[in-house]
Amino acid sequence: MVSAGDFRNGITVEMEGNVYQIIEFQHVKPGKGAAFVRTKLKNIINGGVVEKSFRPTEKFPQARIDRKDMQYLYSDGDLYNFMDTESYDQIALNADAVGDALKFVKENEMVKICSYNGNVFAIEPPLFVELQITDTEPGFKGDTATGATKPAIVETGAKVMVPLFVDNGEVIKIDTRTGEYLSRV
Repeated sequence: MVSAGDFRNGITVEMEGNVYQIIEFQHVKPGKGAAFVRTKLKNIINGGVVEKSFRPTEKFPQARIDRKDMQYLYSDGDLYNFMDTESYDQIALNADAVGDALKFVKENEMVKICSYNGNVFAIEPPLFVELQITDTEPGFKGDTATGATKPAIVETGAKVMVPLFVDNGEVIKIDTRTGEYLSRV
């Protein structure tokens, strides 16, 4: 059991028959009245975000989220196939469960599969990936405005904004949480 006074970002709790992950929390001590905890909660099953306030003494059962490292094998139409590298068990997930989590993931790379009671609800790609640029416009000499960027398509088909000096065929490092260019490799 987790009391509302012990809330931290990332903790998952069960309440009202749903499983929520704490995105933000704030302990509030008003000048008048009792203290309370203001939170922003994300429903991990359907992705909805709600804001709720709790008394610090309220308790909730902590939800057990299983995270398992699996290898992304390939996509077959609407299905994405993953393999457990220890037991070699394979699972196929539909596009609804995957979402755009695999936007920057190449085949045969490791990802984390997040599940609750055996139901997969999210896929966590690696934090940083290195991908080759397949298509971008050339940067011209003189286009040196500070922080100028241009669109580029990487080998997975995702679109990334890169600096003007980056060319076709170069390998770049991308932050998968924000989709931003970090550096050349």
